[in-house]
Amino acid sequence: MEIRTVHANGVEFSYLAVGEGPLALCLHGFPDTAHTWRHLMPALAERGYRAVAPFMRGYAPTEIPSDGAYEAAALAADVRALHEELGGGDDAVIVGHDWGAFPVYATAGRFRRAVALAVPPPAALMSGFLAYEQFKRSFYVFLFQTGLAEAAASAPGFLEGLWRDWSPGYDPAEDLVFVRRSLGEPANLSAAIGYYRAMLGTTPPSGRHPDVEPGVTGPVLYLHGARDGCLGAELAEGAAAVLPDGSRAELVEDAGHFLHLERPGEVNRRVLDWLGPAR
Repeated sequence: MEIRTVHANGVEFSYLAVGEGPLALCLHGFPDTAHTWRHLMPALAERGYRAVAPFMRGYAPTEIPSDGAYEAAALAADVRALHEELGGGDDAVIVGHDWGAFPVYATAGRFRRAVALAVPPPAALMSGFLAYEQFKRSFYVFLFQTGLAEAAASAPGFLEGLWRDWSPGYDPAEDLVFVRRSLGEPANLSAAIGYYRAMLGTTPPSGRHPDVEPGVTGPVLYLHGARDGCLGAELAEGAAAVLPDGSRAELVEDAGHFLHLERPGEVNRRVLDWLGPAR
């Protein structure tokens, strides 16, 4: 897969690309990179898609946005702009994991098919986010609102610990090499933490991007690892109730938060069955 660049929504994005055909936009989360799609992208290409995985705003080699905006509206605006600048049409599809799932929910109606992994729709997420057991899992979210965030996240073993807790038994050594390249500079790490500060309002919305419509805008396949140590599987139980008609919510057994890396064959099969052949 080669790395290319595209200017969209005021940001120069770097992205991985493979295949020819309708656009399949693949969005990564934290602490991760576009390389997280290294199993799915070739499968999408074989199915006739042009698989594109951008490094999200602030994640090197994508540039740090000059507007400093990391709120949900900025991410959704990025997706709309990437869809246009990459020549996506009505036959385009979208897949997002973790932070990449948020803009999927906001833009699903613009894509022929949509898939979200590991983070349920906001309505389902917030319903259980402050439950005691989930509160403990989410300690880092609250840590990231403080001035200690960058020092903690850059300390030896911190990111390794998140991966270990979130996907028990999975060896993330290869992934962490990519993460260190992408977030190794303090400014890039601060950008990634900025998503969480915007999430809880520590950083006010920039107002530079169109507001995101409340609710999910189109049918979505939602997949959640049954052993997810970041967001408990119980949060996924409410996903089906808040997703639009025609959606599906499914658990993937023996998988944690990075389910597409832990069980690539199973996740690829479910995603490709949902997306169907390129049209």
